[in-house]
Amino acid sequence: MVFQEKIGVRSVRLALSAIALVAAGAAIAQEAPMQRVEITGSAIKRINVEGALPVQRLTSEQIAKTGATSVADLVQALPAMQGFSIAATAAGSNSGGNVSASIHNIGEAYTLVLLNGRRIAPQGSGSTINLNAIPMSAVENIEILTDGASALYGSDAIGGVINFILKKNYQGLNVEAHMARPGESSAGKNHNFSLTYGQGDLDENGYNVLLSYRRDDHKQLRALDRDFADTAYIPFSWQGKNYIYDRTSAATIPANVSATFNAKGSEPIGFNPYEKKNGKCAPMNQLALANTALVQNCGFDFVQTIEIVPENTRDSLFGKATVKVNDKLNVFVEGAYSRLDLTARIAPNTASVSIAKGSPLYNTYVRPYLTAAQDADIKSVTASYRTYDWGTRDSQTITTSKNFVVGAEGELGAWNFGTGLTWSKNAIDERYVGGYVKNAEFRDMLSKNLFDPFLGIGAQSDATKQLISNSVYKGSIRDASTTMKGIDARASREVMQLPAGAASVALGGDYRNYHYVQTPRATASDIFGFSASPAYDLERNNYGVFAEMMAPVVKSLEVTAAVRRDTFEAVKNALAKRDMGSKESSGTYKVSARWQPVPSFLARGSYGTGFKAPSMLAIGQPLVSAGFTSKSWACPPNLKAENPDYCQVGTRQYNVVSGGNEDLKPEKSKQYTIGFRFEPTNSFSVQADLWNVKMTDAVDSVSEEQIFTQSEKYRNLFTTFVDPGNGQTYWAKKTQSINIGQVVNRGVDWETTYRHKFAFGNLTTTLNGTYMLKSEKLEVGTTPDKWLSSINYFGVDNQVAFRHIVRLTSTLDTGAFSNSLIANYRNGYTDAEATSRNIATNALETFRIEVPSHLTFDWQGKWKFNKQLLLRAGVKNIADRNPPFSLRASSGHQVGFDPRYADPMGRTFYLTGNYSF
Repeated sequence: MVFQEKIGVRSVRLALSAIALVAAGAAIAQEAPMQRVEITGSAIKRINVEGALPVQRLTSEQIAKTGATSVADLVQALPAMQGFSIAATAAGSNSGGNVSASIHNIGEAYTLVLLNGRRIAPQGSGSTINLNAIPMSAVENIEILTDGASALYGSDAIGGVINFILKKNYQGLNVEAHMARPGESSAGKNHNFSLTYGQGDLDENGYNVLLSYRRDDHKQLRALDRDFADTAYIPFSWQGKNYIYDRTSAATIPANVSATFNAKGSEPIGFNPYEKKNGKCAPMNQLALANTALVQNCGFDFVQTIEIVPENTRDSLFGKATVKVNDKLNVFVEGAYSRLDLTARIAPNTASVSIAKGSPLYNTYVRPYLTAAQDADIKSVTASYRTYDWGTRDSQTITTSKNFVVGAEGELGAWNFGTGLTWSKNAIDERYVGGYVKNAEFRDMLSKNLFDPFLGIGAQSDATKQLISNSVYKGSIRDASTTMKGIDARASREVMQLPAGAASVALGGDYRNYHYVQTPRATASDIFGFSASPAYDLERNNYGVFAEMMAPVVKSLEVTAAVRRDTFEAVKNALAKRDMGSKESSGTYKVSARWQPVPSFLARGSYGTGFKAPSMLAIGQPLVSAGFTSKSWACPPNLKAENPDYCQVGTRQYNVVSGGNEDLKPEKSKQYTIGFRFEPTNSFSVQADLWNVKMTDAVDSVSEEQIFTQSEKYRNLFTTFVDPGNGQTYWAKKTQSINIGQVVNRGVDWETTYRHKFAFGNLTTTLNGTYMLKSEKLEVGTTPDKWLSSINYFGVDNQVAFRHIVRLTSTLDTGAFSNSLIANYRNGYTDAEATSRNIATNALETFRIEVPSHLTFDWQGKWKFNKQLLLRAGVKNIADRNPPFSLRASSGHQVGFDPRYADPMGRTFYLTGNYSF
């Protein structure tokens, strides 16, 4: 089959990986007049043709066929995507529901996301874009470059580029409504409504105005709504033996007691007064499996209180006005706005309460379970309490994204040009709306013995219950924003005629200013046990210029080369009143080629370099509280010998503090791709692209596992942390980034498509996926060098690089009706290391289980009733398969499964109606 220069056919040829599986309809699109366009990954406008770079393209119709209800659902389902953030991690973090893209497991910070070819403000001080900022109802198509592009776009494009191209020159009114509901219950149901209106044709009327609005509502899903996710105390079988996995918490209701003593060498003890008195733990508690002879705690089953998918609503608006000044010049102004309101509800808060010797609480709940010698030698007593009666911790995060561009595009002499001024802002307002305790009121209750942490759920007096109701903190705790201001310009033209055709060149440059501000709105004096957010006011400028040239060497061979020079200025720290870091400049280049010796076969390849500048916080952040370790640890022996008073009693999570490093340099990469496409007939095609990315000077840090298991070697990575609740000092893990890492990722994106014409319709079947050959990182601090692989293995970075991610789709188009069946496959892997108790021997055993593969099927039917009305109905996860069992202890508070790798919704039915006026 000849590679014709048609828009529809090009869509299919550019469709790689998962994109291709929904491109059947576009394969037979009508011919359109030839035009010069700019394809993501190149600044040279050319007639549509399969290029030298692996660019994937997804149209609005193809997006609809996936059944995705958000940009994140769409992008994160592609086989080439691994290593991104999901909204569900808001259950246990301050992510605010941030969702991101990550190409080839290289990382979300290394995947550049563009809106209409331009950058938008990131979330935070780095480069990661929250996909919630993209107005899905206005998306016309998406182009994904699965190859590094620093030579064209600058920093952050090591992994590749995702370019969301929005509608333009649209006329008419379109209304769409969608509803989806899990089959098991209404929990987790969602619906959305969108309205798009366009007026004026650029060619006929000389102008076009477009407005698009969408409203999304997603209800929460509780852990108790799914039997695979409803407890932190899980019985399971492994290799013919029965175990119990215990992720319960030592902060309980009624409280556990930790007691330390004055005598040198005396070991601290732990116990639960309720269990001592009653011989069993209170409801919602289990006897902790990590107990020892000296520590006999209960464990609170916090999972029964959490929501594993948060509630959220989102409003998005996009508008664009374009005026055709003359036949060669268009000017435009466009604006995008989105507002995500997400509430994450997790387990009631923990509180460390100091119990004074001789107090009523001490005399009632502590002294009876001490020996006379222990009572005489007592040094400190702490109650580890779960504030259940205050309710779940409800954190509402309102994220707003604003993007405004004014620009021009057209022709100036022989040049095709485009330029624009951009103002973009991403802002977060994080609020506590339930479950957090006012500091002054709580301490007053404790000092006056008006509250008893050793009573069970709901057992406080009526007077105390009223005090509890009056002591719930509600209000903002921080707001943060990143503002980006920039200007860009680029132009391309043919420069000379070569024997094989015209050579073209492109020139361009851009300037951007980033300003990151965070303001704390609450302190430890407002909220009991609270670590206030630090204040930041950081600013940095960066600018770059590039040049690109494409030349046909011979009729069948085209070569493109690009170079770029970028400069990042030092970070201006307004609060510290000084510059941090240093001015850095870096040059990158890329060479690519396409060879088409016969019409049915095309080979392509590229080689280039890339870099990524460190984020402003990576340079300028002081040591600040950063949560807790992902796992519970016993106090390291060397720290215990150094100061046992700083040790937590028993096996506990330790605080983490993190800070920046002014000496950080840009990370660097070298990468290549080589691939082919073979289309011998109209009915069959196959393509594959081998890619490889090697990063040096990668910003990395010593893993939690290394620090705690080799605590003497990494003594410098321990510090102390003062608990704001009880004022006691504990050991804490310190995280500071350094340019020491090396990372190698390698794999193959592949696709094969078969089409068949029946008398009653057309069948298109596509099988595609990503096959990971290597995903390795150099373990920091090892001599000689030790490489760690995360291929099918839960690695020290708390994630998995899957060897196989595959999708199979079959679409049967029969006139007004279309049916699609999609299979989604992800292979199994070796899970995180975890400790469980062997029921038969009662011994604790540490091992890694094997997580099985996960295969789901989706169906969608489409009925085009007439030119105006279109209906879609579908079922996701037809077989209602549960997520595979996992013992991982990171990335959110969910237990028993990994929400990043499998959807907990189960079988879900949806219906979409679309009407055009």
